[in-house]
This record gives sequence, C-alpha cells and structure tokens, in this order.
Amino acid sequence: MLDELYQDIILDHYRHPRGRGELEPPKITQEGFNPSCGDEVILDLRVQDGRIQEVRFHGRGCSISQASASMMTEAVKGKTLEEARALIQQVLALVKGETEGDIVTLGDIVALAGVRNFPVRVKCATLAWHTLEEALKQAETGSPTV
Repeated sequence: MLDELYQDIILDHYRHPRGRGELEPPKITQEGFNPSCGDEVILDLRVQDGRIQEVRFHGRGCSISQASASMMTEAVKGKTLEEARALIQQVLALVKGETEGDIVTLGDIVALAGVRNFPVRVKCATLAWHTLEEALKQAETGSPTV
C-alpha cells in the first residue's frame, strides 16, 4: 500500500509538475543531462540576499526525473543557499539508501526513496538535485560553472 502511495505521488508530480517553466530573465541557468538515458533538466534560479526567491525547471525525461525536479522546486523555494545544500545532501542520501533519522520532514520527496531498489534509476531521481548543486555554485561565485 505504501508503494502505491509513493507511485501516486511521483505520477502526480509528473502529470502536474510544480515549478515547470522558465524565469524571465533568469539570474542563473544551469543545465543537467543524463547521457545514459537522455533525461534533461534546465533550472532557472533567482537568488537574492542568499535566498532562493524563484526556481523553475524545464526539459524532458522520464517520470522520475521530471517528478523529482517538480518536488525540488517546491522544496527549495524560499530556502537559503545553505538550507538548499543541506536538503540536497539529505535527498541524495535518501535515494541511495543512506538516510538516517526522520525523513517525514521531506514531504513528497520521501516518495523517491523507492528508487534505491532500482539502481539504474538513481541518476534519474538525482539529476535535478545535482543540477541545483551546480546552480548554487553559480549563485555563490556569480559566474557559470564548468
């Protein structure tokens, strides 16, 4: 029954993505690409005073990569760069099965925990989060990352 709930959450975020679109003009744009399956996530961020004011994503890919991006936009909006970095680490640990402590605070993101049982899909679930990690580096330095 729990697996069905998690699957429903992922499908809901895939079918009704939150944060899909582009920012005009974005302050930071970062592209993430998974060459093994073709998933693509492009993030647009607007950061002001060390806090993520707006975040949008666009791209294409499987339901897991796109749902994860949707969940990510909801989770990081309004967070400081430090809070967003901490959340990234928590989500990466969750997906890899390395989570300790209370994961209930992750909200819908906890649905990604089931991905750990399918190692080939871990990259799908983490693509948006790794892309956000790179975008945060841009936010700190003020220049694109390589």
